[in-house]
Amino acid sequence: MEQCGESLRKRDVVDRISALPEPLILRILSLLPTKLVVATSVLSKQWRHVWKMVPVLRFESESKGEDLQKFAENVSNTLLSHKAPILDTLHLKLNDRCEDVYIGIWTAIAFTRHVRELELHLNYFGRGNPVRLPSSLFCCSIDNKIQTLKLKYHVLLDIPCLVSLNSLTTLHLHSVVYKDSESIRNLFSSCPNLEHLVVHRCYNEDAVRFVIESLSLKTLSLYGENFGREKGGYVINAPSLLRLDIQMLKGYEHCLVENAPEQLIEANVCNVSYVTNETIMGSLISAKRLCLDLSPLQIAYPTGIVFYQLVYLEMYSHKVEWWNLLTVMLDSSPMLQVLKLTDHSSHQPKLVSDKKNMEPGKWNQPKYVPQCLLCHLETFVWTRPDWIREEEKEVAVYILGNARHLKKATFIIEPIEPKRLFRLAKRREMLNELPAVVRASSSCQLVFESE
Repeated sequence: MEQCGESLRKRDVVDRISALPEPLILRILSLLPTKLVVATSVLSKQWRHVWKMVPVLRFESESKGEDLQKFAENVSNTLLSHKAPILDTLHLKLNDRCEDVYIGIWTAIAFTRHVRELELHLNYFGRGNPVRLPSSLFCCSIDNKIQTLKLKYHVLLDIPCLVSLNSLTTLHLHSVVYKDSESIRNLFSSCPNLEHLVVHRCYNEDAVRFVIESLSLKTLSLYGENFGREKGGYVINAPSLLRLDIQMLKGYEHCLVENAPEQLIEANVCNVSYVTNETIMGSLISAKRLCLDLSPLQIAYPTGIVFYQLVYLEMYSHKVEWWNLLTVMLDSSPMLQVLKLTDHSSHQPKLVSDKKNMEPGKWNQPKYVPQCLLCHLETFVWTRPDWIREEEKEVAVYILGNARHLKKATFIIEPIEPKRLFRLAKRREMLNELPAVVRASSSCQLVFESE
């Protein structure tokens, strides 16, 4: 009886996955690591060759102690056995160095299979020279279908001439090594349809002049430090740019933005310092949304520029003399509708705020009330205002007292830990003083929120 019952239970088990349409099965398998996908071949005869049609392949060497020779052979065999008509995605992540010839073979196979997205992540520093990708890979004429290319770490970009990357729309260059400035220029000149670019540079790279010239580029993210070099930098010529993100740009001689974009929607400029030219801020005059994490003491600000289209401004209130930059921005943004002030520690608590070593300051109010306060500002938000600092009190009172069309002013207050109970008195002082401030807008709603 027990054997009979067990037999019945086995018949009741239904293989619902195998009954799904093949496109859906392939979609599900595309979400898994390739190692697991290949393992499905042992399930049954029906599954023996299913993995070969999965259009997404992801390989990662599991640890530094793994047999990399065996790993490399498995990757090679898998790629050679793969039968999908189009290879949509190939991700390769190596945590230790294998023979460079394998990487050339894998990428060559991917290009012959018309790969759409290729990510090469060589996560090993200090182990020999960086890997040079064969230049012949980029010279596949009109058959080159790659749309997304992501290169990380120990990769050498050596491009002595123009190559064929006509379909490429997204490019990520994360801490790769550039042979020279000419290779950089040739790369971008070979991507006539590039729309999204991310460049994350290391301080020890050799190229000193990084030229980004693209008529099609829509989004650009730059991240990089240049400790103690005091030369070189960026030249950006991207008139169609819609979004610009510049972070940790330090120690460069210049960051030239030529042909300032006319349709810039959003720009984020964070921790840019010791860049001697003034074109960074001047190139943002068409922005509609702007986020600034800067000290006016560490960046040149051109005089006379006006942000006629700016309606949303977010500034961080932890940089030295940030309030003086606020004065300039209010005076230069006649159409501003939303103003947000944010303490850096609320977003990145692990970083030390400049406030801890910041001398008490005095905010110099604008000589005339800015047009944005008289006519347009409707929303004011301040996250983690420090009521101990006199200049922050002055800023808050000034905004409330002069913004005639302000509809809502929100102060988001940080929780007070037991060891910081001394701040309670200042908290009570703020909660008592702000509601008593005479507001220029009789309809302004004053809101206090906790994080």
